[in-house]
Amino acid sequence: MKILCGKTCSALAVLLCSSPLVNGGKVLVFPLDGSHWVNMKVLIEELHSRGHEITVMWPSDSWYIKPESPHYKSITMNSSAGFDENSFGAFVSTMLKMRLEGASFWSRIALEYELVAQFYEMHKQQLQMVEEIFEDTKLMQELHDAKYDLVLTDPAIGGGVLLGHRLGLPLVFNVRWTVQGEGHHAITPSPLSYIPIPGTELTDKMTFLQRVKNLLYYFFTCFQIWYVTDPNYKPFVRRYFGPDVHYMELFQAADIWLMRNDFTFEFPRPTMPNIVYMSGFQCKPSKPLSKELEDFVRSSGEHGVIVMTLGTLVAKLPEAIAENIAAAFAQLPQKVIWRFKGKRPSTLGNNTLVLDWLPQNDLLGHPKTRLFVAHGGTNGIQEAIYHGVPLVGLPLMFDQPDNFFRMKARGVAKVLDIATMNKDNFLEVLKEVLYQPTYREKMKALSNLHRDQPMKPLDRAMFWIEFVMRHKGAPHLRTESYKMSTIQYHLIDVVAFLLAVILLVFTVFISAVKFLWRKVFSRSKVKKE
Repeated sequence: MKILCGKTCSALAVLLCSSPLVNGGKVLVFPLDGSHWVNMKVLIEELHSRGHEITVMWPSDSWYIKPESPHYKSITMNSSAGFDENSFGAFVSTMLKMRLEGASFWSRIALEYELVAQFYEMHKQQLQMVEEIFEDTKLMQELHDAKYDLVLTDPAIGGGVLLGHRLGLPLVFNVRWTVQGEGHHAITPSPLSYIPIPGTELTDKMTFLQRVKNLLYYFFTCFQIWYVTDPNYKPFVRRYFGPDVHYMELFQAADIWLMRNDFTFEFPRPTMPNIVYMSGFQCKPSKPLSKELEDFVRSSGEHGVIVMTLGTLVAKLPEAIAENIAAAFAQLPQKVIWRFKGKRPSTLGNNTLVLDWLPQNDLLGHPKTRLFVAHGGTNGIQEAIYHGVPLVGLPLMFDQPDNFFRMKARGVAKVLDIATMNKDNFLEVLKEVLYQPTYREKMKALSNLHRDQPMKPLDRAMFWIEFVMRHKGAPHLRTESYKMSTIQYHLIDVVAFLLAVILLVFTVFISAVKFLWRKVFSRSKVKKE
């Protein structure tokens, strides 16, 4: 027994000595408010549990981010660069109203313009806050003296990227989007022939006309960059980093890109060594429900439960839409748990429980849950994939229509346009997804693919964050292509050089032939004479 105990202790000692230990590091987090903070918070809490010291820089008008937390210290900036609940709620209400006005071409243009204008203002306010940080010599000195190991940021805004470079620190991204669009497009080859531009609702298998559409959308994204991003970031980067630095080079120089999706969600595409896929890192096994909620779920019997939420951004739905949704639910044998704020619909059935808040992950993981009606946020869709629950989509804005299109393409979701939705078509779609087994079967298969990994996504994210701490960056995984100009990257200079050489050789050859021809012709002429 003593010998066995001694061997066990020796084995443990060898294992501990051979493991790559990381002492508690210091991480500066520059987050984005709203739903982006929800998943950033997951990383922060896990880093804190592993002994790392976290400091969060946040604007004072933030909606989701709180100044007090047991998991991090905070540096509060007196700025309006956050998501003020009232102003952002008003913006969301305006967007929803515009969407409900119709699906015509001009209403779509008006919607896109409103989004572009909002993004322009968001980047402008963000850079004003970063400028205040840079000009605050005392704060910058404190940040230097703190000796952080890295900056963890969401590159959908540029503040954390700019601050990280100003402090000379390694950068790790919690990323789906950058200031120029979908994250992959910033650092990976993205041929338009089979890589759909977000918003096109195209797959990687495109017809000729679909490739035309994809190219036109690409030009539209270029216009957005020219109109929204360039005017904000170019002068700022020129002022603080020099005239020879393009702002996207600062993004492309990040060490690790923790990508919030994977290939159960994304279509196959080229990638890079420093892209780490962590789709579903926020997902976890469900916990027991409260007694009242569990009793309601159990009362559904063999029919099961439908869960519905349109996220925290949409606090209230227009009355007519709420009435149609409630009327459709009332005609089903299933029980419904609906997160809804606003006037109680008159058509609400006895089978529907309306709540101000619901434990989404725990409900989706319950064996009685048959269907998830959602708006298409990435977090909710990934939780549905993790738990194997088919979807009905009511996408509202931002990336939500594109997210749901990807689920529809995989046969695990049906999608309705909220502008044309009524009781009848909503009920028809609910019944189709509930009673046609292919939706649940395909979602279970997708869930199995997502779960079949050698390492949990959150553990993988932690490994790479700590890897950057241990090695002071990860430049060996980063391509140098971002330092090339467009002419160099596409070998336009090489092709031009080779064409010039061919033209020169061809010109010399023609000149030589002409010269020899004249010589031969002149000799024959002399002989004849």
